Amino acid sequence: MNVAVRGDDGTVAAAVGVAGASLVAEDGDRHADVVVAVGDDAVRSVTADPPDAPVLPVTTAGGRHRVARPALSGALAALVAGDGRRESHPVLGVRRDGAVVARALRDVALVTDAPASISEYAVAAGGTRLDTVRADGMVVATPLGSDGYAAAAGGAVLEAGAGVAVVPISPFSTAPDHRVVDPGTGLDLSVEREGAVALFADGVRRDTVDAGVDLRIERVGSVDLVTADVGRGPDGPGVGTDTG
Repeated sequence: MNVAVRGDDGTVAAAVGVAGASLVAEDGDRHADVVVAVGDDAVRSVTADPPDAPVLPVTTAGGRHRVARPALSGALAALVAGDGRRESHPVLGVRRDGAVVARALRDVALVTDAPASISEYAVAAGGTRLDTVRADGMVVATPLGSDGYAAAAGGAVLEAGAGVAVVPISPFSTAPDHRVVDPGTGLDLSVEREGAVALFADGVRRDTVDAGVDLRIERVGSVDLVTADVGRGPDGPGVGTDTG
């Protein structure tokens, strides 16, 4: 299996060798079967520059659809043995006045700028108004990001292909709605009260949103990710084991 790396911290090459794989350049002559994206910046990079091969995302703590950095060698060995799953995950685009102002692979969040302040958000999906909620913010999470900020706010952890979770952050209501919607139909968020609200995409601040501004969040692409069940036998579905 040929492995290319984004965000190499100088130790990934050793993990690739231990796993019995070959390290190749992503833009080289030898086709990569898997691209290992190490760290948040490398994982974020695939929204703007998706590779031809599926991505194995590696972060410090790992997660439902990510590998923890200390487990990388074992995950690569499992992939070499054919024990891996390839899943399609959506890339979300945030449109403001028709232009895409941010892209996200994990989550999009609107958060009030002023400390201890609360705002009001309107949510619509597929042209149907779903809810208006007073809260510190709103987060829209893909399955990849559903075990992060959205889960801490009370949202469901999603399997690949399940849609996106729409979760209020510290809502004024004691029984807020947590929804899962299809990103292909488009999701509209608007700020209904005065006060600046910050727009974050994959944890990075991208813009400031004022009251009355409409944002449309929709699927603008997809990225294939690969996951490995470390410790299982080699009878699972493989992701490619060409070592030539």
